[in-house]
Amino acid sequence: MIELNSKQRKILEKAAHDIEPVVIVGGAGMTDGVAQMTEVQLKAHELIKVSFNEYKDQKRELAEELAQKCNATLVRILGNRAILYRAAEDVEKRQFEKALAKAEK
Repeated sequence: MIELNSKQRKILEKAAHDIEPVVIVGGAGMTDGVAQMTEVQLKAHELIKVSFNEYKDQKRELAEELAQKCNATLVRILGNRAILYRAAEDVEKRQFEKALAKAEK
């Protein structure tokens, strides 16, 4: 998990604007299946949205727990959706590395 400054968060928020949620936290809550699906999606996409159809009053805690389980960074919670980021393991597939490094300065 990395710490993001406000400029880096804005870059990722903008990139996530048109992304549809690929993980849904439903009535069963934070299950192993949700964590596994999040892991799979982060490996494939780096930046994902998670939708909270249930447990809306606990979304911050659940999003932080999910990010921690998947070694991802919680970028932001917007409504009932959370944006998670984790850099791709393969350096050649990293889409945001240069922009985030530039915004770090």
